[in-house]
Amino acid sequence: MVLKLNKVTKRFGTHTAVDQLSLEIPEKEMFGFLGGNGAGKTTTFRMILGLLDATEGEISWNGETINYNKSHLIGYLPEERGLYPKLTVKEQLIYLGKLRGMHKNDVLTGLKAWLDRFQVPEYLNKKVEELSKGNQQKIQFISAVLHEPKLLILDEPFSGLDPINVEMLKEAVVDLKEQGTSIVFSSHRMEHVEELCEQLCILHKGKQVVQGSLKEIKRSFGKKNLIIHAEFPVEFLADLPGVLHYKKVMEGCELQIEQEAASQEIFQALQGKGFVRKFEIEEPSLNDIFIEKVGASYE
Repeated sequence: MVLKLNKVTKRFGTHTAVDQLSLEIPEKEMFGFLGGNGAGKTTTFRMILGLLDATEGEISWNGETINYNKSHLIGYLPEERGLYPKLTVKEQLIYLGKLRGMHKNDVLTGLKAWLDRFQVPEYLNKKVEELSKGNQQKIQFISAVLHEPKLLILDEPFSGLDPINVEMLKEAVVDLKEQGTSIVFSSHRMEHVEELCEQLCILHKGKQVVQGSLKEIKRSFGKKNLIIHAEFPVEFLADLPGVLHYKKVMEGCELQIEQEAASQEIFQALQGKGFVRKFEIEEPSLNDIFIEKVGASYE
């Protein structure tokens, strides 16, 4: 069940929120959308879900359009929370589960299992307004996955969570993927996308500026990072050929170099100057790529 977007555009009056976006999101994979605020991530999700009509282009899932007949196959965690504050967790999830065609007993069985997994079984009969923001987020997540969707769309799923809860939710997302759910999620946290996604798209002002497999994107970027920790001044390295960017750190420096070959000349230049504690070439981070492609316009 492949999700395809073909030259999808969305305009609001004179403003183009999404501009000629074409993507193919394979089944049973995790796909990351990266971009700053206003890049067009949420608008894209709303079009995929059929909540907004595309101005131009086509969106299909398994060759068909997505409509309300497919809502039992899709899970959506919106960025803005949408739970009823006065209802208990149990009342709320029974109501939402029934909307998805679930039976009350199945909702309760699944809900209790998820609450146990998230280490909050005591929340079953609590009102949503009594929970912290992070715990409301857990309940909202459960509401998006309780009916075991085949396609799961997560809009900034980890925002507002402390590191322990981020790990808990990440594990749950990975398990769902391994059980066969296709997952699309947006984030402006590079490290989450880098850790979880095989494929990604970087959006900037509605246009895709980078798209493909994470491995290929990194390989084609060409530049590498070089980390040097030394017990002598290393500022002179900034002027060597092939060094694009020099950043001083406590123990030495971090360099961005044009290509791996430049590291050999840098290595030679360090000889005989003193003790080098660390000399390590790293792949570029997604952050490096994002900044290069989106540039200073990223807030």
